[in-house]
Formats: sequence, structure tokens, C-alpha cells
Amino acid sequence: MLSSSELRQRRKERQRSKIRQVSVDKLRLSVHRTNCHIYAQIIDDKKGATLASSSTLIGDTKKPKNGGNKDAAIFVGKMIAEEAKKKGITEVVFDRSGFLYHGRIKALADSARENGLKF
Repeated sequence: MLSSSELRQRRKERQRSKIRQVSVDKLRLSVHRTNCHIYAQIIDDKKGATLASSSTLIGDTKKPKNGGNKDAAIFVGKMIAEEAKKKGITEVVFDRSGFLYHGRIKALADSARENGLKF
């Protein structure tokens, strides 16, 4: 029987291969979560470079005290969308990194969409 991390790794690989097939020229919004924090990056896979990033570890006075809840995910989604706007990025592909589209991952995605990113 596979552990939960091995199952997530399988989902991650399966999703990443579909992203590569469908959206060749688009940037990727990659999301990672832990129990205490949530992270988001906009990545250009052709160049192998991170163009924008945001997380609950950023030293912002407006950030929520607890980095592992939906409020923190909404904050990170808003911050990544604002940073993307500054760099002229409007359209990305959402990469949930094998996490289920539920809870904090969904909250981050909805927040990013509300603040201007299209995916």
C-alpha cells in the first residue's frame, strides 16, 4: 500500500505531464502547501526561471498570523496576482502539485482569479 506522499507524487507527475501536453507556451502557477505555510510561484518552464513568487513567509505587515489556513491562502493568491500584474503576466496554467483542489488550494486559486490572473 502506498503512503499519502507517494500518492501525491503520482498525482503530481500525472498532472504535470498533462500540463506539458496541453499548454506548451504558457507560464505555470505552481502551488505548494505544508501544515504551517503555503507557497506560490509563477514559473517559465522554457527558461527554467521563477518570474514571481509569494508565500506566507514574506515579511508583510498585512499577512495573517497563521500561515496554514484559508485566510493565508487568500492572502498569497492576492499577492501572487499583484506581483504578476507588475510583471505583465495575465494568463497562466494552474499547477496544484498533486494536492487536491479543495480547501486552501481552491481558496488560493479563487483569490488569484479575482485579482486578475486567468487560468
